[in-house]
Amino acid sequence: MRILLTNDDGVRATGLQVLRRIAADLSDDVWVCAPDNEQSAASRGVSLHNPVRLRHLDERVYSVTGTPTDSVIVAMRDLLVDHPPDLVLSGVNRGQNLAEDVTFSGTVAGALQGMQMGVPSIALSLARGFQGATSLPWETAEAHGADIVRTLLEKGWPERVVMNVNFPDKAPDEVRGVQYTRQGHRDFQMSHIDKRDHPRGGDYYWLTYGAKKSNPDKGTDLRAIYDGFISVTPLHTDLTHEGTLARLPET
Repeated sequence: MRILLTNDDGVRATGLQVLRRIAADLSDDVWVCAPDNEQSAASRGVSLHNPVRLRHLDERVYSVTGTPTDSVIVAMRDLLVDHPPDLVLSGVNRGQNLAEDVTFSGTVAGALQGMQMGVPSIALSLARGFQGATSLPWETAEAHGADIVRTLLEKGWPERVVMNVNFPDKAPDEVRGVQYTRQGHRDFQMSHIDKRDHPRGGDYYWLTYGAKKSNPDKGTDLRAIYDGFISVTPLHTDLTHEGTLARLPET
């Protein structure tokens, strides 16, 4: 099995090294093509207005001056064009990708691009900050990652779907199991701004992102992570709200 790895934290990120070890437990034909710099929250951005440069860093390891989506496109259309991957893994992200976050997640975007190009794809993220501000147990993702991927490959999933995996902020032996979940929704607004005075006049802003817990329903990705489970959520790109669509002709 040929596996392509990407991420949004950048090619030098710890999470990508964790993902390489996960992938090495699955195959000896593993390739990396990831952003040269951090692209968190890049969503499905494509670099249409700037050239994208490819850099060879090591055997089967490359970086691009672009987004996670750029990385998958370049890998599929150049590096691996003669022998496409059988699986795309994106991550392991430094922080959870749950609920509304999945729509701007670069990690999820990398998997979505793999799916769009006809390859089964999985996004993997590690929750952080639940046991303290600096809590980030990489060993949990590494301990459970390969088994989760194997299980998903055995079960299979439709062509137009990606699997979004989130590991809880728990020690490996404290993980309570795996839950197959739906995308949750937070009951408060996460996005804020920190407005500051510029020393040369005018204002500037730092965009901030809240970190408090919501009160999610059972069966959601949020609730699974809050309760110490690994969350696996099937996602797709069809954003149509069927209920509203069905009512529109009546108005």
